[in-house]
Amino acid sequence: MKIVAPAGSIERFHAAIKAGADEIYMGLKGFGARRNAVNLTLEEYKEALDYAHERGVKVFLTLNTIMMDVEIEAISINLRELYKHGLDAVIVQDFGLAKFIKENYPGLELHGSTQMTVANHIEANYLKSIGFERVVLPRELSFEEIKEIREKSEIELEIFVSGALCISYSGNCYMSSFIGGRSGNRGMCAQPCRKKYSSEGEDEGYALSPKDQLYGFDEIQKLKEIGIDSIKLEGRMKEPNYVFQTVSYYKDLIDGKNVEEKSSQIFNRGYSTGYFYKNRPEIMNKEFASHLGKNLGELKENRLKLNEKIILGDGVTFLSKDYEKIGGTYINKIDTRFERGKREANPGETIVLRDLPTGTKYVYRNYSKEISDLIEQKLKTTDKKHLIEFNFTAKVGENASIKVSTLNNRLELVTAEILSENIVELAKNKGTSKEVIEEKILEIGDTTFKGVVRNIDIDENIFLPISVLKQMKRDVVKELLEKLIVSYRREVFEDIKKLPRVETIEKEIIVSAIVSNKEQRDILESLGIKKIYNKGYDVAREGILDKIDLNNNMATNLYQALKNKNDKITLGWNLNISNRYAFDQFSTLKNVDTIILSPEISYRRLEEMGETKIKKAILAYGRPRAMYTELSLGGKEQKVIENEQGDKFTIIQNDLGNSEIYLEHPLNILEDKEYLEEIGVSELVLEFTTETEDEIKNILEGKGEYRPYNYEKGVF
Repeated sequence: MKIVAPAGSIERFHAAIKAGADEIYMGLKGFGARRNAVNLTLEEYKEALDYAHERGVKVFLTLNTIMMDVEIEAISINLRELYKHGLDAVIVQDFGLAKFIKENYPGLELHGSTQMTVANHIEANYLKSIGFERVVLPRELSFEEIKEIREKSEIELEIFVSGALCISYSGNCYMSSFIGGRSGNRGMCAQPCRKKYSSEGEDEGYALSPKDQLYGFDEIQKLKEIGIDSIKLEGRMKEPNYVFQTVSYYKDLIDGKNVEEKSSQIFNRGYSTGYFYKNRPEIMNKEFASHLGKNLGELKENRLKLNEKIILGDGVTFLSKDYEKIGGTYINKIDTRFERGKREANPGETIVLRDLPTGTKYVYRNYSKEISDLIEQKLKTTDKKHLIEFNFTAKVGENASIKVSTLNNRLELVTAEILSENIVELAKNKGTSKEVIEEKILEIGDTTFKGVVRNIDIDENIFLPISVLKQMKRDVVKELLEKLIVSYRREVFEDIKKLPRVETIEKEIIVSAIVSNKEQRDILESLGIKKIYNKGYDVAREGILDKIDLNNNMATNLYQALKNKNDKITLGWNLNISNRYAFDQFSTLKNVDTIILSPEISYRRLEEMGETKIKKAILAYGRPRAMYTELSLGGKEQKVIENEQGDKFTIIQNDLGNSEIYLEHPLNILEDKEYLEEIGVSELVLEFTTETEDEIKNILEGKGEYRPYNYEKGVF
């Protein structure tokens, strides 16, 4: 089982490799689902590829966002360069981008991002059938569901085991997009889930902020036993020390060592095992949403009874009863009631805190000097090594030969061989032994390799100067390194295959509707609306496949599209389709007749798309769904929450117990009907959630307020 580690900067990249990561995922400046991370320039990325490949580590480029046509074609410039240089794989969310890469970059692995929300074996097998090598499953799956997917699919499976949890299913969160134009599906999430909320004037705290995920020994052993291919660590924007420590921890767990985790000493906003168990622990942390550290103990006046060891140099933060930061310092003095000037204090001891800020209720450690010093030392002294094999031959009257070989990440054999300048002679006195030869050959500690000797074939009592042996070893290792790096290089096609843009044909638009209940359907039928869809579930988890309506003429998840029983179906807007390449990909599913565009596409980008093989529909009315969550956040009754900026959201629980969060003000672009006809839209879709009969009639009569959200301005 491999460890896939994050690298949002070159420092994090080096930390992950030194800690023992097998694979690294990282972005290129301007692209990917962590565009706010530092990320690497093209030249830095090439250097990083060589550095990783020297050590037998794979590198995956994160392009895990939805894309517009112009962006897919623009990324090809940089992708071409990385492909030539030996990039191992690309992690994608967008089906259109996947199609583009598959057609233009043969041999480049495709990995399905967790943003795709592939949550069952049918969807996983579909990805395999269209050329994907691996899929990252949603964090919301239980172990039993993961196990079932593993048993029923052959594609490589990757599981997130640590780091930040989104309250919404990845790929199905639009809150940041709808309220601020910063899309999580485009790598620019403003993290509104980490803000404070209230309900009916009462403080709800950080009502949408989960604890971070952290699997332990038992969870890793379970995943290992069922044959999970790789575990993934989150943290492209966390510090290098966190990356190093977390990779080291999981390397030990995979190796069967039940060690104590120390990641929570470096970054901590609360941890849980997430959704792994059916009887899952409390996932939410309503008290605080940022890194505060670890609670050091119980505070009474200025005396703190410790539940954690502290040493001089630790950093602490002072919090109010509401967990607001009111101060902080580094510990430069440790006093108890009976002893002063201690260098450390242990759990159970009570220390005296002087100059404590007024209002302090809690004392947290947010910097552990002991752990940080240990990591800094390891970063200076450790490195990942690539295994190579030596074969040595020395026969009297012939040139001595030293041959070395290894496998690159594509399992291709790379070899190098050096012959001695002079022929081997018999020794006049004591000859060179096999033991000496092996010892000198394996002295390669100053390289990126570690060696094993497979065979030494020499005549008895040969004369071979040690200086000659050492020089041969240095030369052959240098040659192997050069050949290893060259083995990753690829040839590319001269021309990039692009889908030609076909001029738009004007359409005559029909109006359709998505309904949440039978009453709404009856009302719409009485008003002459003929094409009506039933509201579906955004995600088809392995454990609820029997609850997915395969007779619905709209598919709101990939499973529903693949197994639908209708001759003609429409793909829902939450499948995030926003380019003609994705339209082309889904045209291979014979029953897909219409696609509702992503509500994150702008009119400008829609015009650029041109004509498509499948009919285009657009969400023209509806209360924007900001999130689709696995948790029940407000109970069965509707609940309205409000952020500190005055934005209001309604939490509605569906019949699966999932919470859906809706914005207060509906999207409405019905007055743009003539323009949309001109640019090739065939269908205006009205989505109804809680609307009454009068509200539905008013909307159809054009009385609703015009509100275009992202259609006019687009999203970042």
